[in-house]
Amino acid sequence: MQGMETMQKLSELAVHMDLEPAEEVRHAPGGKVAPCGIVVEEKVSKRKSRQAKMQDLGVFHAVMPGGKTIPLLKTLLTSACERNCNYCPFRAGRNFERVSFTPDEMAQTFMDMHRAGLVEGLFLSSGIIKGGRQTQDRLLDTVSILREKHRFQGYVHLKIMPGAERAQVRKSMTLADRLSINLEAPNDGRLQTLAPLKEFQSELLQPLIWVEESRRQEPSHEGWKGRWPSTTTQFVVGAADESDLELLATSEFLFGKLNLQRTYYSAFNPVRDTPLENRPAEDPLRQHRLYQASFLFRDYGFDLEDLPFDQRGNLPLAADPKLAWAEQHLQEAPVELNRAARSELLRVPGIGPISARRIEAARRLGILRDLDHLRQLGLRTGPMEPFILLDGRRPSYQLRLF
Repeated sequence: MQGMETMQKLSELAVHMDLEPAEEVRHAPGGKVAPCGIVVEEKVSKRKSRQAKMQDLGVFHAVMPGGKTIPLLKTLLTSACERNCNYCPFRAGRNFERVSFTPDEMAQTFMDMHRAGLVEGLFLSSGIIKGGRQTQDRLLDTVSILREKHRFQGYVHLKIMPGAERAQVRKSMTLADRLSINLEAPNDGRLQTLAPLKEFQSELLQPLIWVEESRRQEPSHEGWKGRWPSTTTQFVVGAADESDLELLATSEFLFGKLNLQRTYYSAFNPVRDTPLENRPAEDPLRQHRLYQASFLFRDYGFDLEDLPFDQRGNLPLAADPKLAWAEQHLQEAPVELNRAARSELLRVPGIGPISARRIEAARRLGILRDLDHLRQLGLRTGPMEPFILLDGRRPSYQLRLF
């Protein structure tokens, strides 16, 4: 293992790495989100658990695309940055001690932790120094050292820097399992409030377009391990007076046209000594509703017009957007589970892609006539009961009090 100086640098970088969501199970800062959207604070014992100590170094539990959970080191090459993003703890001019790694140091540090069994994957980003192109070169050097010198075959999520060139993005596609660049805002107008030195189209959106063009036009065997990397992005929610409609319109475009795997939403929390330090924190329940709505685009066949926006373009905080849609459209027109197409099944609260497949398989063997049959399939029937028919009949259910 590396010495105390290296561990101290990782600790200093880890302080704000929860601002970079990447594969984590947890979506809300400070605790877990209950099904109602409320953040439940987690109890922490007086003696720090091993997991808490690892988080102090930037190691988080992360869920891979296949569902496996691994310890993922989330860190930066440097916390120095020449950009002046108005919400960011690493912004230029903010008074705190900066720390940096060379590509060789970062690669060696990660491999030491990997060989000690502490981490299985790497999420690597960086502050921007001497422009996005030079910073991207340093990120690429780090991952190249891992892949070529240390023969690391595991998971790497690599950030694309604003201003990176197309050739650098293409090189990144041959080294990483996942790539991401933070759009931060849904459009250029909102971005100016958050990051006045960044260009929405040319610096942030364009690299995602390049990745998708390569995925469509070039053979996948040229990618890392014979496949092209997935892509994600992140939005800061509540710092630029953007509406949910703006955020989700951009998200729908990203899922539909650029095949992003995830759009992450980070509820704004003010950081001391930044221009937005006096702006109130955003309600984490809003973040939760945005995740629910974005999954409706990605996995359930919904589009923007299906969502229950209010006059200001925001989702109601009190209602799950899928349930709100069902109460408006399915209460008087319930879905017959024995005949419905998969697209219709996915519109029913409580039915997801796995549940829909189970229903389709079961009805090939016979008629679904009662809720017990659904429960035997492992389905949670409560959410769907008001919106379904079974062999032409509504199942009996107890009305919800709330």
